[in-house]
Amino acid sequence: MDARFETVELTLDVPFTISRGTTATTENVVVSLEHGGETGYGAAAPAAHYGETPATVAALLPDLLEVVEDAGDPHARVAIHERMLEVARDNPAARAAVDIALWDLAGKLLETPVYRLLGLSGDPGSCPPTSFTIGIDETDAMAERAREAVEAGHGVLKLKLGTEPDRDLAIVAAVREFAPDAVVRVDANEAWTPKEAVRKCAALADHDVEFVEQPVPAEDPNGLRQVHQRSPLPIAADESCLTAVDIPSIADRCDIANLKLMKTGGITPAIELIHAARAHGLEVMCGCMVESNAAIAGGAQLLPLLDYADLDGSLLLASDPYAGVPIVDGEFDLGAVEAGTGVEPR
Repeated sequence: MDARFETVELTLDVPFTISRGTTATTENVVVSLEHGGETGYGAAAPAAHYGETPATVAALLPDLLEVVEDAGDPHARVAIHERMLEVARDNPAARAAVDIALWDLAGKLLETPVYRLLGLSGDPGSCPPTSFTIGIDETDAMAERAREAVEAGHGVLKLKLGTEPDRDLAIVAAVREFAPDAVVRVDANEAWTPKEAVRKCAALADHDVEFVEQPVPAEDPNGLRQVHQRSPLPIAADESCLTAVDIPSIADRCDIANLKLMKTGGITPAIELIHAARAHGLEVMCGCMVESNAAIAGGAQLLPLLDYADLDGSLLLASDPYAGVPIVDGEFDLGAVEAGTGVEPR
């Protein structure tokens, strides 16, 4: 098996701001695995918030790819996953790049889409639409970007909040004027205190917000429980939910578990998280970082297992060197994938 990786710089369509900072460019580390005349692709989109950078990913990948080469079988994904955990337990984005590439390669070798390998249907209507995220900006600019997104066919919007106390609600009100019929979700990225979150959730309910994502810091589990108990809106856990191991501890603190392949370590452990969440009565969403299709296409394979999707990372890019699953009006067309995850270099 021939294993390679490269770091690619990706420019965003517009600078993207959340409560923790602004991103204008980002780097993904793309893995390619060649075997049997086929090539599988995956990518790491590391987040410094979780202790990973492109440099740490690049430093670990030779060891992780050695695990794959030692296995010699791209279908031995569970065994490879367990061995990668021993090598890089605290580096899920690096593991995710390899795991996604393995699934893509296996599907191509079997001439089967990955979602079919998972026993899922790609029929229209089986997959939730992805939200389109509006980063923090001036209030008028966010409202205008929401209008543009709706006109482009996106019926589900996710608004990044965590600004000045009074402006968060003003942002949602302004967006509602431009997008009265859109489904609107909000994400505070840990920016609120519990009291502030309870107050804002009550006000957001008046704007027909669907749910609120990670209102308080992950380091405040009691605060998350307090918000969940008092909020009129459902609460999604993101930074509080990294892997399947976290599900029991958040089950009484939220309504929705938000997985990301960059947090779980790929598709293989993401499936474990989904089953654990279902067993604890939680709904499930799959989110993403700012990612190339080399990673997004992997997350899209899980869509039939999800209640919600936030897989717009590639849509936020000015250009993407990889093509993935076609998206029309926020809907992924899994039926268009002939084999693997559907990713190919442009």
